[in-house]
Amino acid sequence: MQIDLFTLWFLLIGVLLIGLALAGTLVKRLPLTTSLLYLGIGVILGPHVSGLLRVDPVAESAIVERLAEVAVIVSLFTAGLKLRVPVSDRRWIIPVRLATTSMALTVAMIAAACVYLLQLPVGVGIVLGAILAPTDPVLASDVQVEHPFDTHPLRFALTGEASLNDGTAFPFLMLGLAILGLDVAAFSAWRWLGVDVLWAVTVGIVIGGILGTLVGNVVLYLRRTHKEALGLDDFLALGLIALAYGAAVAFHAYGFLSVFAAGLALRRIERIESKPGRLRKTVSPAVAGVSVEELATDREHGPAYMAHAVLAFNEQIERIGELAVVVTIGAMLSIDRLDVELLWFVPLLFLIIRPVSTFFGLAGSGLTRREHLLIGWFGIRGIGSVYYLMFAINHGLPADVVEQVTNLTLVVIALSIVAHGMSVTPLMRHERSPRHRG
Repeated sequence: MQIDLFTLWFLLIGVLLIGLALAGTLVKRLPLTTSLLYLGIGVILGPHVSGLLRVDPVAESAIVERLAEVAVIVSLFTAGLKLRVPVSDRRWIIPVRLATTSMALTVAMIAAACVYLLQLPVGVGIVLGAILAPTDPVLASDVQVEHPFDTHPLRFALTGEASLNDGTAFPFLMLGLAILGLDVAAFSAWRWLGVDVLWAVTVGIVIGGILGTLVGNVVLYLRRTHKEALGLDDFLALGLIALAYGAAVAFHAYGFLSVFAAGLALRRIERIESKPGRLRKTVSPAVAGVSVEELATDREHGPAYMAHAVLAFNEQIERIGELAVVVTIGAMLSIDRLDVELLWFVPLLFLIIRPVSTFFGLAGSGLTRREHLLIGWFGIRGIGSVYYLMFAINHGLPADVVEQVTNLTLVVIALSIVAHGMSVTPLMRHERSPRHRG
């Protein structure tokens, strides 16, 4: 019996997804993450094992960029929905400092290493810094907050940092690309600061916050007052993500920050209108003893149900996006890309640049030495770095350095998934910082 390639892929995907579903509980007990498993699957499907999946990161950069882009915006919206702490709360200070001060220091140190140790142009160094600086806790579920009421200090800090720095890395990427495309002497620092930093960051956050608040309130008004707009919360989630991202890009702002702000705004509606301690008891119709329509239109519990339904759907889409992108990363890896002479860059990034940047970025924050060390170690690289790499390739990264930057980025991501994925579970199990209810 002969099986064509299309049918074979159906069989493989079916076995893969069912196998992952059955092994989910086992994986949680082991010192590894699902992303590490996905990476291994990608390598097996890739050119050096089965040859079923061949992805050239340069030739197919446009497709991979869109795939990573969708995965990032879904994960950012999910993170916004999970972070229930008010933006005025002091607990946001640490994520903001990590996503700004530590981000800038990381980009600067990576750029310096590229210029002085790899003999690369300044612009390329800044681009590589912007690619590798963003962290990605979605690839290590034990690091991110587990639910909206989880305000574990370390998890909150790392989830907030990764959500913000997926957007704050963009100005540095634009800076590097601008320098590469212009005579350095003719580069306008004021335009970069005014447009790529202040305008794009501020407008992106404002647009997302306004749209999240507006859409959430309109849905609640229709449900409470007219018993309309019921069901299809999955459409609500996808629609708000697309609207926030598209509107921000249309206004030349950063869509990543806009989507994250939209998630925060939707969660803010629930937090303001729900009674403390009631959310988890009332979002399930079965637990509440009422129908979905009754719960969704209830004046007190409607906001909680809406936020819960949107988050539940988004988490499923996020898992699918993570699987698709990380398997693709595994398929893009090859022995040819493993430049042994550049492997020193990985420990430099993980053991020196990340810890130093977080130490100075959080100086005087009141964190314990253990918390400093854990934050310094959990600089997980992943989907965001894939997106920025592909964006740079498609927007002017010089052809003579594309291969080197691509190889270095993929090796860093792969080793990050392995090293951080194997260490996150045991380290977080020994983390004794108290949990707080918010």
